[in-house]
Amino acid sequence: MKTDVFANRHIGITENDLPKMLERIGVKTLDELIDKTIPEKIRLKAQLNLPPAMTERKFAEHIGKLASMNKIYKSYIGTGWYDSITPAVIQRNVFENPVWYTSYTPYQTEISQGRLEALLNFQTVVSDLTAMPLANCSLLDEATAAAEAATMMLALRSRAQQKAGANTLFVDREIFPQNLAVIRTRAIPQGIEVKVGDYKELEFTPDVFGCIVQYPNNSGNIEDYREFTERAHAAGCKVAVDADIMSLALLVPPGEWGADIVFGGTQRLGIPMFYGGPSAAYFATRDEYKRNIPGRIIGLSKDKYGKICYRMALQTREQHIKREKATSNICTAQALLATMAGFYAVYHGAEGIKDIAKRIHSIANWLNKQLLRLGYIERNSLFFDTLRLGLPDHVSAQKLRTIALSKEVNLRYFENGDVGFSIDEATTVADANLLLMIFGIAAEEPVHEIDDIPESSSLNRELRRRSSYLTHEIFNRYHTETEMMRYIKRLERKDISLAHSMISLGSCTMKLNAASEMLPLSNASWMNMHPLVPEDQAQGYRTLIENLSQQLMTITGFEGITLQPNSGAAGEYTGLRIIRSYLESIGQGHRNLILIPASAHGTNPASAVQAGYETLTCACDERGNVDVEDLRQKAEEHKDQLAALMITYPSTHGIFESDIAEICKIIHRCGAQVYMDGANMNAQVGLTNPGTIGADVCHLNLHKTFASPHGGGGPGVGPVCVAKHLIPFLPGHNLFGNEQNEVSAAPYGSAGILPITYAYICMMGAEGLERATKTAILNANYLAASLNDTYGTVYRGTNGFVGHEMILECRKVHEESGITENDIAKRLMDYGYHAPTLSFPVHGTLMIEPTESESLYELDNFIDTMLSIWHEIEEVKDGKVSKEDNVLINAPHPEYEAVSDNWQHTYSREKAVYPMESVRENKFWINVARVDNTLGDRKLLPTRYGSFD
Repeated sequence: MKTDVFANRHIGITENDLPKMLERIGVKTLDELIDKTIPEKIRLKAQLNLPPAMTERKFAEHIGKLASMNKIYKSYIGTGWYDSITPAVIQRNVFENPVWYTSYTPYQTEISQGRLEALLNFQTVVSDLTAMPLANCSLLDEATAAAEAATMMLALRSRAQQKAGANTLFVDREIFPQNLAVIRTRAIPQGIEVKVGDYKELEFTPDVFGCIVQYPNNSGNIEDYREFTERAHAAGCKVAVDADIMSLALLVPPGEWGADIVFGGTQRLGIPMFYGGPSAAYFATRDEYKRNIPGRIIGLSKDKYGKICYRMALQTREQHIKREKATSNICTAQALLATMAGFYAVYHGAEGIKDIAKRIHSIANWLNKQLLRLGYIERNSLFFDTLRLGLPDHVSAQKLRTIALSKEVNLRYFENGDVGFSIDEATTVADANLLLMIFGIAAEEPVHEIDDIPESSSLNRELRRRSSYLTHEIFNRYHTETEMMRYIKRLERKDISLAHSMISLGSCTMKLNAASEMLPLSNASWMNMHPLVPEDQAQGYRTLIENLSQQLMTITGFEGITLQPNSGAAGEYTGLRIIRSYLESIGQGHRNLILIPASAHGTNPASAVQAGYETLTCACDERGNVDVEDLRQKAEEHKDQLAALMITYPSTHGIFESDIAEICKIIHRCGAQVYMDGANMNAQVGLTNPGTIGADVCHLNLHKTFASPHGGGGPGVGPVCVAKHLIPFLPGHNLFGNEQNEVSAAPYGSAGILPITYAYICMMGAEGLERATKTAILNANYLAASLNDTYGTVYRGTNGFVGHEMILECRKVHEESGITENDIAKRLMDYGYHAPTLSFPVHGTLMIEPTESESLYELDNFIDTMLSIWHEIEEVKDGKVSKEDNVLINAPHPEYEAVSDNWQHTYSREKAVYPMESVRENKFWINVARVDNTLGDRKLLPTRYGSFD
C-alpha cells in the first residue's frame, strides 16, 4: 500500500479484498459491476478534470498557506456575530472529538443518551434566558429562525384571520438587514406581505397577523416593547422577538413581557465566528404552540423499567412523516454547536455568564462616556453592548475607517455616516484603550489609557432582569476543568458514533470524517473571522471558496453554484426558489406544481410547499422505479402548471433507474425544470453527474457525500449547483448589494466547515473520488448478496444489482414471527451497532448504506451480526423461544439490567449481552432499556426541570 495516498486511508477496501467480494456478488471485476449497475448512456466519458490528489502533508501545507492569507483584525462589527472564547475543555473534548462530531441525529434513543442530555441542557439554557417554557434544540442560523417565526405566526392565525386573508407581517425597521432579507425570501412564496416600519407608529389593521422586533435592536438600542406587545395581542397579533442571548443575562427577558416567540443566535456562547457559521440558532415559544414549533425538541421519558431518560419528542411533526403537511422542512439543524453552547453554560453557570455580560456592558458603558467627552454624538442611550455614534463635524467616517484599519480594527459603518461598534466577550481593557485611541485620533483629542474598567451599568431599573436562571444542579456542578472534562466524557460514553462501529444508515452516507480534513478547523485564522470584514482581509476564505466552487461544479457538471444554504433541506428550498425566479423571468410565474415520485425524501414535498408550490405524487412500479408512464401522463396533463420535477438519483429505493434521461426529457418538453436531490450523490461522483443526466439544478449534502461530519444532527451544508440559464437567479446577500433569494444570514453560509470538503476533494483527486464511488456500490452489493438468502432486498436494478444502498426486507419476518423491524434495530444495539434507517422509504424495512470507508472486516462483522439476529428470529418463529420473552423484543439490554440480581428472562445474560465473540472484544454498554415512545409526547418535558411526578 502506498502510505502517502490519502484514498488508501479513506477507502476501507483493498485490492486483496476484491476477489472474495466480487465472487459473492457474482461478477468478475469491479468495472463489470459498475457497468451492470449504472446505465451506460449517462456514464461520463472522461475522468473528472480536477487537480492531482494531494498527500495529507501537502494539503496541510496548502491549507496553512490559505489560512495565512486571512488577516485576523479585531472586529467590532456585531450585527449577529461577535468574538467569543471557546473554553479549551469544550474545544478539545467536543469540537475536536470524533465521538461528538461523527454521531448521527439521535433518532435511536437508547444509544444517544449523551448528546440528548447535552441538547436538553441547551434547551434549558434557552428557556431560562428567554423566560419561555419551550425551546427547540437549534435551528440553522438567526436569519432562518426569523423566517421560521414568520411562517409559524402565519400558521397560528385565528380562523377569522385566515378567512379574512390576513397576510401582513410587520417587521420593525431596526432589525439586522440579513434577517430582513431572509424573511423576505421566505415570505414571498407564502403570500406574506412584509411591511417594514417603526414599531411605535404601527397601526394594527385587520390584515396584520404578526410582528417581529429586535431586542436590543440593529442600532444597539434597548426598546421597551411591553406596551407594543399588549397592543398587538389586543389586535389578535402574535409578537416574535429576535433577542441577543447574552444580553438576556441582564435584561428583562421577552417571556416576561408577553412575547409569543423568541429567537436568535447562540454564537456568543463560546462558538467561533467562522466567517459566518456554523453556529446554533435558538427558537423558543409558548407551550401551547408545541405542535407548530419548527425543528426538533428533546424531552424526558422513561425506559421500560421506569428509569428517566431522554428522547426526541413529538417526532410526528417531522417532514419525513408529515411531508407536504409539515410545518417546516427543517431536517439537519446545528446539534454540535448547540451541544457546545449548552456545555458553555454548564461550565460558566449563571454567575459566570452574568459576569461576562456585565463585563461586556461595563466596557461599552465606559467607552460611551469617554466618546461623548470627545464630541461624538450618542444615538442610542439605552444599550447593552453596541454603540451607534454620530460624528463631530470635523470627523468623517472615511477618516475613522482609515485610522481603525491602520490599527487592525474593524468598526461598523452605517449608511447615514454614523459609526458603531459592538463589545464582546473577548474585548479586554487593552482593546478598549485602543478603541478609545482610534476615536481620539480621529477627533484630534487626547485620551488617556486606564488599567481597569470598573463594573458599571447604564440600564434603567425597568430594563434590568430580576428573575433567576440556570438554577438546575447541572449548571452549578462543573465549573472546574477536571469536573467539566469528566462530565463531557460521561455523556460521550453513552453514545454510538463512527468511533465505535459502522453506522449503516441508508441515505445518510456516514463515511469517514478524516482527521486531516478536520484539523484546519481549529486554526484561529479560520475560526476568528467576522463574515462582514472587508474582502482583502478574507483572501484565504475567498480563495478556498472559489476553488471549492470550481471543484463542485466540475463534479456535478454545472456552471453555477451557491454555497449559502446551511443544510440539505435549505439547499432544496434554495433550488426551488431559483427555479421560481427563473420561471417568473420568462413569464411563466404561474407554474405552481412540483411533481415528486413516491420514493422521494420527505423533505422534498415539505420544501416544495415552503417554496409556495403545490405537490403531485407520481407512482413507482413494483421494482421501485419511477413509473414512467404515470409520470408522463401527469406531466402532460399538468404541463401548463408544472414548474419542476424533484427526483433523487439513484433513487431512495437504492437503484439506478435506466429511464432517468428520458424522464428529464419528458419534463423539459412540458416547459418545466428538473431538480435533482443530491442526497445520493455518493453513488454518482466520477461516474455520472446531474448535468450529464439532464437536470437543471442539484443540491449537495457536504455532510454526506463530501465527508463533512453529521455532528449528531448538524452542522450541514447544502450547496446548490445550477445550469447556465439559472445562474442569474442564485442567492445574493446584502453585503454584495443584492438580496435576491438570500437564504442564510452569512454571505457564504457555514463557511467555517468548507475546509473539510475542500480537503476531501483535494486529497482524493479525480481517481480517488471515482474509486470511492465504485467502492460504495461494491460494499452495498456485497451486503445485499450476503443477506439475500435470509432477509432479502426489496428492490434491485434492471440487471439485479443495487446502487450504494439497499432496502432490507423485514415485512415477512414480522408476518412469520411477530418480530418487527424496530425489534431488529434495538437488538443491533446489543451487538454494538447503530440501526439502519428504519421504515423509510418503505414501511417495515431497514435501509442500509455501508459507504466506501468501511473495511471488509467490519462489513463481515455486520453480516455476521445480521445473520446471528436472523437465527434469533428463527428461534422465535420455530417456537424454540418464547414470543413474549426473547432477546429481540426485550432489546436493548442495558448494563444495569445485566448486572442486576433480579434477572427475570428465560434466556441467559450471556445471550443477551454477549451474543458473539466480537461483541466481547468491543462491548458497547447501553445506559437505558427500550424507551417509551409515547410517554414523553403525552407529557412534554423539554427542560432539565421537568418531572413526571
